[in-house]
Amino acid sequence: MKCHSVGSNSHSKRSDIRKILLMGNPNVGKSVIFSRLTGVHVIASNYPGTTVGYTRGFMKLGEEAAEVIDVPGAYTLEPNSEAEEVALRMLDTGDVIINVVNATNLERNLYLTLQLLERDIPVVVALNMWDDTKHRGIHIELDKLRELLGVPVIPTVATTGEGIKELVGNILRAVSPDNPVRSRDERWTTIGSIIDQVQRVIHRHHTWRERLEDASVKPLTGGIIALAVLASAFLVIRFIGESLIGYVLDPLFNTLWAPVLLRLSDLLGGSGFLHDIVIGKIAGGEVNFVESFGLLSSGLYVPFAMVLPYIIAFYLVLGLLEDIGYLPRLAVLMDTIMHRLGLHGYAIIPTLLGLGCNVPAILATRVLESKRERFIAATLISIAVPCAALQAMIFGLVGQHGVQYVAIVYGTLFVVWIILGTILNRAVKGFSPELLIEIPPYRLPSWRAVLQKLWMRAYGFLAEAVPIILGAVLVINILLFLGVFGAIANFTAPVVTGLLGLPKEAVTGLVIGFLRKDAALGMLAPLALTAKQLVVGSVVLAMFFPCIAAFVVFLRELGAVNMLKSAGIMISVALITGGILNLIL
Repeated sequence: MKCHSVGSNSHSKRSDIRKILLMGNPNVGKSVIFSRLTGVHVIASNYPGTTVGYTRGFMKLGEEAAEVIDVPGAYTLEPNSEAEEVALRMLDTGDVIINVVNATNLERNLYLTLQLLERDIPVVVALNMWDDTKHRGIHIELDKLRELLGVPVIPTVATTGEGIKELVGNILRAVSPDNPVRSRDERWTTIGSIIDQVQRVIHRHHTWRERLEDASVKPLTGGIIALAVLASAFLVIRFIGESLIGYVLDPLFNTLWAPVLLRLSDLLGGSGFLHDIVIGKIAGGEVNFVESFGLLSSGLYVPFAMVLPYIIAFYLVLGLLEDIGYLPRLAVLMDTIMHRLGLHGYAIIPTLLGLGCNVPAILATRVLESKRERFIAATLISIAVPCAALQAMIFGLVGQHGVQYVAIVYGTLFVVWIILGTILNRAVKGFSPELLIEIPPYRLPSWRAVLQKLWMRAYGFLAEAVPIILGAVLVINILLFLGVFGAIANFTAPVVTGLLGLPKEAVTGLVIGFLRKDAALGMLAPLALTAKQLVVGSVVLAMFFPCIAAFVVFLRELGAVNMLKSAGIMISVALITGGILNLIL
C-alpha cells in the first residue's frame, strides 16, 4: 500500500511537527498517554463556543517542541454528540494524529481508524491496553495489521509506560495511505477482513474479575454494587475533604494567616470601606474567615479551605473510579431512570456528589454530553440536593421536633427533583444523546496517572475559580456598603411573612443563605420557630441560591445567561414549594 510520510503529506509540508492530536474512542486511555507524553505542564480549556473540554500540553520531539492536544473522545467522524462535533472540527488543525485504539476491542475501534486514514493526515496507531489482550486470550499479528493499515502500529500499556518511547519514535514516521476506504459499507467489510487476518481468540474460562464486570451492569447485583461504591465514595470524599479542612487548612489559616490579617487590620484603622473590602468584618479581635467577607479573608478561605479540599477529594475518587473502569458501568445501570429527567446515566455521579458538596457536583456535570444536560443537572443539584453542611443543620434543628419533620424535608426535595426534572426535560430545548459508551475491563489503576489527572484538574479549578470568587466578594462588599442587601430584605419581607409564614427576622437568614446555607439555617435557631416553620425554612433555603462558592462555579460552568435562567427557576420553585408547604402543614 502506498502512503504519504510526514515530510511529504499536504498537512505537514514543514520538516518539523507543530501540533499532535490524540484521537480515539472514549475510555481507551488517551488521557493517560497524554500524561505520559506531556507530563503535568498542561492547559485545560473549553473549545470556543462550547463547554466541551480538552487538554493541551507540550512535548520535545527531536530538537523542537510540539503541542499535544487530547481531543474529546469520539466513536465516529459522523457526529452524534457535541464532543464528536468538536473532535471533527479539531481534526484539520493537526499535523499528526496519534490514534489510540483499545487492543481488546479492535473491531469497534477500527471504524474511527479507517475514517482518520481517509483524511489525508499522517497517522500513527497506539494499540493500547496491550497487556489485557494476553489476559483475554486475544492474539494480534502486529506486522500484518501494519501492512493492512499502511501506518505504524505500536503496542502500548499507558498505565505502565510500556511502548511510549517507541510510540514517540514513530511520530516522525506517521503516514497517510494513498488509497483509503471511503464508503461506509466498505469500511465494515474492510474491518471484518482485517479482523479475520490479524486476530485470533482462544477459548478460556472467565476470571473472577470478568464475573464482577458482568455483575456490575445487571439490575439487581449492579444496584447493590452501585450503592456500595457510591456510599463508599461519598464517605471517602467527606473524610478526605473534612480532614484536609480540620487538620491542615483551618490550622494554617487560623495560626498563620489570621495574625497577619489582624496586623493589617490595625494598619488600616480597624474599620472603613477599604478595610471592609480587604479584611472584612473583625469581631472580638478574631477573624471569622467565613463571615468576615474580605478579599484576603473569605476571598482566600472560600476557594482554598472550603472548596479545594472537596475538589481534591472528589477528583481523586473520580480518577480512581475512571481508571478502574467502574464509571461506564454505573452510567449504563442508571441510564433508563435518568433519561426520564432528560439526562443519561452519567448524571447520577454529580447528583450524588451534591449530597457532599454542590461545588464538585456542579463541576462533575462536565461528564455530560450536551449543554442541555449540564443545565438540567446543575439546576436540579442546586435546587433539590442539599450539601452535607446543610444536612447537618437540618438534622440538628428540624430533628429536635421529630424524625417525621426531617422526612418531610427530604421527601419534599425528592418530589421536587422528580417533578422539576420532568418539566425541564419537556421545556428545555435541545437533546439528550443516547448513551453510546464502551465499557472497559476492570483494571488496577496507576497511581501516577491518577495523581497527574488530580493535579491537572485541581490546578485548573484554582486558576479559573479564584479570580471569579475574589471578584464576587468585591462586588458583594460594594453592594453591602451601598445597602442593596438591606433593601432586598425590606422588599421581600411581605413575601417571607405572608407566603411562607415565617417571621420578618427570618429574611436576614434567607439572604445570608447566599453566602453559606448552613450558617443561614443556624440563624433561624434563635427565632423560636415552630416545627412547621423550620420545615418551610429548611426547604426554601435548600432550594434557594447555592452558596457563593457553588454559585461562582455555576456561573463559570453555564455562563451568565443560563445562570440567570436557573436562578429564576430556583426562586420560583423555592417560593411555590414553600408556599404549598405553608398551606398544607
